[in-house]
Amino acid sequence: MLIKDMFKKPIDRDIKGVIKVGQDDDSNVQQELEEYVVTRELAKHFDTFFEAYKKGIVGTTDKMGVWISGFFGSGKSHFLKILSYLLENREVEGKRAIEYFNDKIQDNMVLADMKLAGDTSADVILFNIDSKSDSDSKANKDAIVKVFNKVFNEMQGFCGSMPWIADLERQMVTDGVYEDFKKTFKDISGREWVDAREDFYYEEDAIVEALSKSTKMSPEAARNWYAKAEESYTLSVEKFARRVREYIERKGKNHHVIFLVDEIGQYIGDNSQLMLNLQTVVEDLGTECGGKAWVIVTSQQDIDSVTKVKGNDFSKIQGRFNTRLSLSSANVDEVIRKRILLKEDVAKDTLKLLYENKNSILKNLITFSADTPEKKVYKDSEDFAECYPFIPYQFNLLQQVLTSIRIHGASGKHLAEGERSMISSFQESAIKYMNSEEGTLIPFSAFYDTIEAFLDSNIRTVIIHAQENGNLNDFDVELLKVLFMIKYVKEIPANIENLATLMVSHIDEDKIDLKKKIEESLKRLVKETLVQKNGDQYIFLTHEEQDINREIKNISVDLGEVIQKISEIVFEEIYPDKKYKYSSRYNFSFNQVVDDRFFRGNQGNDIGLKIITPYYDTGVELTDNELKLMTMRENNLIVKLPNDTTFLDEMEEVLKIETFLRRKGGTSLTQKIEEIKDRKRRELVERKERVKFLLTEAIKNADMYANSQRLEIKSKHPVDRINDGFKVLIEGIYTKLGYITHFTTTKDLYDIFADNEQITLNGVEAPNKLALDEMAGYIERNTTRSIPVTMKTILGIYGKAPYGWLEEDIEWLVAKLFKAQEIKLQLNSQYLDVQDREIVKYLTKRDYADRLLIEKRIKVPAHQISNARELCKELFNITAVPSDEDGLMRRFKDLARDEIAKINELLVYYKQSKYPGQDILEEGKKTLEKVCKINDAKEFYDELQREKDILLDYADDSVDVKKFFDSNQKDFFDKAVHKINVYNSNKTYVLDKEVIDLVAQMQKIVESREPYSDIHKLPGLIDKFVSRFTELLEEECKPVRQVIESDYSKVLEELDKYELKPVLFDRFKARFDDLLNRLERANNFYEAIAMKEESDRLKLRCFDEIAEELAKRKPVEPPTTPEEPDKPTVINDPPRKYKKTVNISIANILHGAKSIESEADIEDVVNEIRNRLKRELKDDVIIKLV
Repeated sequence: MLIKDMFKKPIDRDIKGVIKVGQDDDSNVQQELEEYVVTRELAKHFDTFFEAYKKGIVGTTDKMGVWISGFFGSGKSHFLKILSYLLENREVEGKRAIEYFNDKIQDNMVLADMKLAGDTSADVILFNIDSKSDSDSKANKDAIVKVFNKVFNEMQGFCGSMPWIADLERQMVTDGVYEDFKKTFKDISGREWVDAREDFYYEEDAIVEALSKSTKMSPEAARNWYAKAEESYTLSVEKFARRVREYIERKGKNHHVIFLVDEIGQYIGDNSQLMLNLQTVVEDLGTECGGKAWVIVTSQQDIDSVTKVKGNDFSKIQGRFNTRLSLSSANVDEVIRKRILLKEDVAKDTLKLLYENKNSILKNLITFSADTPEKKVYKDSEDFAECYPFIPYQFNLLQQVLTSIRIHGASGKHLAEGERSMISSFQESAIKYMNSEEGTLIPFSAFYDTIEAFLDSNIRTVIIHAQENGNLNDFDVELLKVLFMIKYVKEIPANIENLATLMVSHIDEDKIDLKKKIEESLKRLVKETLVQKNGDQYIFLTHEEQDINREIKNISVDLGEVIQKISEIVFEEIYPDKKYKYSSRYNFSFNQVVDDRFFRGNQGNDIGLKIITPYYDTGVELTDNELKLMTMRENNLIVKLPNDTTFLDEMEEVLKIETFLRRKGGTSLTQKIEEIKDRKRRELVERKERVKFLLTEAIKNADMYANSQRLEIKSKHPVDRINDGFKVLIEGIYTKLGYITHFTTTKDLYDIFADNEQITLNGVEAPNKLALDEMAGYIERNTTRSIPVTMKTILGIYGKAPYGWLEEDIEWLVAKLFKAQEIKLQLNSQYLDVQDREIVKYLTKRDYADRLLIEKRIKVPAHQISNARELCKELFNITAVPSDEDGLMRRFKDLARDEIAKINELLVYYKQSKYPGQDILEEGKKTLEKVCKINDAKEFYDELQREKDILLDYADDSVDVKKFFDSNQKDFFDKAVHKINVYNSNKTYVLDKEVIDLVAQMQKIVESREPYSDIHKLPGLIDKFVSRFTELLEEECKPVRQVIESDYSKVLEELDKYELKPVLFDRFKARFDDLLNRLERANNFYEAIAMKEESDRLKLRCFDEIAEELAKRKPVEPPTTPEEPDKPTVINDPPRKYKKTVNISIANILHGAKSIESEADIEDVVNEIRNRLKRELKDDVIIKLV
């Protein structure tokens, strides 16, 4: 059976795809109404719409908006057109529009609502908003209301393009003069007004004359209106809505006005101003007209998507557009099946039997690759019979193709306005194959011819050139058509599996042969630069893309650059770790190498990961044996990738595209070239992902070598495989890694020196014993050979193979050996002590690593240890001391420092007095200080041995010295010294033999080098000295006391003589009492003797003060009285003259001792006294000897 004989209606009959607004002749309308397929989905939509519309007929409603959404080609424009027919309910070929639906709608309620709507008078205004609006109107925020106003005016027969003329026409209709005006205008102009009004500015005189003749306007008023009409015209949404309401009210009888707006979503785009304007129009129409004016719109997106994108608050518009109808792809499938593909019963049976026979073949034939989203295939024989000769996936895929071509490949606006429908494409494809036998399947390439006329010449030319290309055959061109159609459809990757399914043309086609045929075809297309391979996908190239691809192809790329990029993917994405984690403790840094090229940074590590690609060439064949030898030479884990170079070719392509994009980066190019560049950027990302995937797969299946052997590691994730390889490599290189059994931290270092370590039980091996023995042996060997070893040396050796120990563990080992007194540490020529507070810092800080010297410690002989213990006992009376060298040395030093401190305390006394034993203390101090300064244990014990006798002598001698200061010996010693000093001060006056003898005995004791045994005699000697000395002093004081008392008596006599006691007595008594008291307390002879002279001076002073007091009291001279004339002169006695008294001590008239041996000597003495007194004697002086 031929395909054309299977259909109920002739497949080649004339069917309009989508009948445009304006194509409304009856024959077209009749075909539309008759053949309109009401699917299950559409039946629901009719129900929803007419139920909502009824509310405005039987009452009022402000929810008078309908939003119809659906993808491009889903039939929403067609649905809108059918609604317009039904609402207008016009008569077509003798039948009302609604009558055509009597057998299409099964629900009687819905039919009743439809008839109610059809019987209600209505003006139906159907228009495409894009074609009705002015080209620049979108810039105007009132664009929507202007278009609505325009079509509303046109519907009434008024001028649409010039709304101010329409306003005039409306006024003339109201005044009943419009027909007169039109007739008058024709008489004047010779043209019909409806034709001439568009030439408004050309017909000025005719318009003005006609207005003045047919209306109330005067010629001046008409001329004035003409001049200012456009300028003074304004339109607001409110004004428009009021005008619609007035029109509806004027019509009466529940009249309705319906605006059916096609593609409103496309017109608004992302312009929020237009959206706001639409909201206002719908809102005001709803408020003013109460459900008598309706707005029905179509859009590719539903209202929620549109308003969400726009931002702002569009809740009001959502409220008005309460009725929302969405057309799905299933609706299109059903329409095509019922309108185009409906079969005769015989054909149905034939096809069902064919499906039953070929069911399994079809399932294998129509398959898609795993990365393709699910595509519909035949569900059962019924589905096969309905779809045949098409395949179910083609409905959805063609819809996606049409949408993508509309965006990327259409010329002008034909396709965008919906001229290309799904129905037309399926019908034309079916017509092309209608003479084929049953079993034929229509390949997807057939759809290309149905859309070719609407394509950009750029695309068509590529196909035409391919048809003319002698290197290509017809199949190549068909395949190229398919590649073009799915170029922009992401849902179907253009790989060989999918292309084979799209190119299937018969049920009995051999898919394997077809794939081979397609592979060969693709090679030819790629060679001709019509198609580009991207991974396993093939991409159709436009002219511009072909030019760019040729340019990219000619870019040369350096092999080193390819390997570098491969390295980046391996070491930054696939295996990004910079260290291999052998255990929770051990992380090994490794060199990163690809084909002998190091990847970035410092590559001086002990081990490495070396990737060998198929490009690796050393001139030697890389046999299994050669690779094993390579691991011996290099300490690397070698990963030899399989010989497939695909990932390298892909990377080369990546670098070429990157170079191209870089070169074109700064230049401003055409929009198409920019789009191609964007696609190339996306392709770049895909290719990089593919390189990563291919590399990952290559490493999964690579051969791996380490430690001179090929590793048997099964295929798994690259990270796991490489880690397994590293484990083998490390265990082969770091053979002594296991010597560290106990991992440590800096805290453990502190614990060693703080004696906080856990005690190891008997029979349990000490932590890291093997490591400690290994290190101790190394240090001992080097010390024996006099080879200096620093901390840096130790860290270097034990951080590398065959050890690989961590710095913390190495530092712990050194600390442990140091603490165990197995080694010595020296810093800046000074040996360190385990108790040094900075010891951990010296061991761990890098600043000290090359200055910290380490050497084997030489054991101190046992007799020197015994000597030190003996000295501790003798010197410090301590027997409980540590048994180890360092502990004993530290203890000795601590005790020595305490002893030195005590010595220093005692030496302070010697600054006050010359006590015995100073030389003993100073000698002991000097020796102990010398010993304390030594840090090296060996030197320390040697020195102790040398100084043993001196220290033992000190121990013996210092006992008496310490006892001297600690007991009361020092007090009696001090008293004796004081008494000796008293005697020395008075020895001129003391001639007593007993006193001199006592002083001599005391002096002998205090000046002795070791007076300790005689100090007990001092108290008796001191007592005797004090008694005798006091006795002598008392004797000396008696005559002095008599002199003082005599002087005091003379002063009192003088006071009595002049009656001055009340004034001066107390003062003078106090002075003489003080003198007598001091005499009582005098301890020295010279003090007592000096008091004689002091008493004499005091006596003179008192006499002088008496004389001064008397002078103050001398009588005042009487005044001289002037002579009076009549009185006799009185002669007074001459005034008495007062003289000054000078007191001279009798004791001081003569100076020095005088010897009198003759009378002449007496004369000399008398003369001296005479001369002295003469010197003092003057006219106004009285000398008084006291």
